[in-house]
Amino acid sequence: MPPEPPEESGTLHRTWERNVSERLTFDSLPDLIKTEEELEELVSRPTQGLVDDFAELDGDIIVLGVAGKVGPSLARMAKRAAPGKTVIGVARFTEPGSREELERHGIETIKCDLLDRAAVAKLPTAANVVYMAGKKFGTNDDPSFAWAMNTTAPATVAEHYRESRIIAFSTLCVYPFGVVAHNGWDESVQPRPLGDYANSCVGRERAFEYGSRRYGTPGRLIRLNYAIDLRYGVLHDIASWVHRGEPIPIATGHASVIWQGDANAQILRALKHCTAPTSALNIGGPEQASVRAIAHAFGRILGKEPLFEGVEQPTAWVNSTFQSQRLFGYPNVPLARMIDWVADWVRNDGPVYDKPTRYEVRDGLF
Repeated sequence: MPPEPPEESGTLHRTWERNVSERLTFDSLPDLIKTEEELEELVSRPTQGLVDDFAELDGDIIVLGVAGKVGPSLARMAKRAAPGKTVIGVARFTEPGSREELERHGIETIKCDLLDRAAVAKLPTAANVVYMAGKKFGTNDDPSFAWAMNTTAPATVAEHYRESRIIAFSTLCVYPFGVVAHNGWDESVQPRPLGDYANSCVGRERAFEYGSRRYGTPGRLIRLNYAIDLRYGVLHDIASWVHRGEPIPIATGHASVIWQGDANAQILRALKHCTAPTSALNIGGPEQASVRAIAHAFGRILGKEPLFEGVEQPTAWVNSTFQSQRLFGYPNVPLARMIDWVADWVRNDGPVYDKPTRYEVRDGLF
């Protein structure tokens, strides 16, 4: 049975009930997204594939590091896909209201610092773990904290949840730069990271890999490309530069982007495709999208001529998503639709997270 709807008017009850049961498909996509409420509903809308997989997946779900940019929509999607499962969100919850918002959608919450071994030891067991905690921006200001957050905490979690399945977030930045024309690296390529952030992310992968080998824990290491929300992401960065008439750095001329809802669904579905020992899985769009072409598309919609600085390089952080395509098919939201949504959002001064992706950075310094 689905959870009870919020205590609002009868009209809102019907809207909520309709949204709970709706699935993410190409045919169900809106032309535009006007409010954060509409955005949150869409980005947490499960696919039918996820619903079917969760029906066959035993046990409840715990999401560690749930309070970041992606965590709330992923946890909400998990609950919508399997209302009968308990979904628990764990974080420090430093942002006011974030915990209450999760609970409003049926997510149980626990406040915990994952660097506190004693606190982690008290976390409840769960058959399915999604590990999302990490440190990226500000790494250069305090590399020691980034290394602790990206290696020590995963080691503690890998030990505590050794009897579970563990899906752990990683990043495309663990790869060396790849030749764009060759479609980037597949999962067989060994990491060769650049900078403290990417190196510490390899440390995170190795911590989970060690736990998996030692205890036989099944898992996946999710090397996520650039997930797209209207409030942040590569497309938002480019659209904002075009809208403000600022030059777009073009040295990094391509990026793999995927709608955050599609990424959430694929990452959660990976719980049914765990391996022991754990192994990498690239999640991203099917194409290496041209930054220049995207900027010109935004320019046509926004009535602005894009400006560029620098020269496109033949390499970038690019990887192949053939393996995830074989498992989950193509994303439901195509690039062109994301461009339309983001352009309208930026043109109308929609809310933003003010957290640039810095996809254009090429020296690994974040």
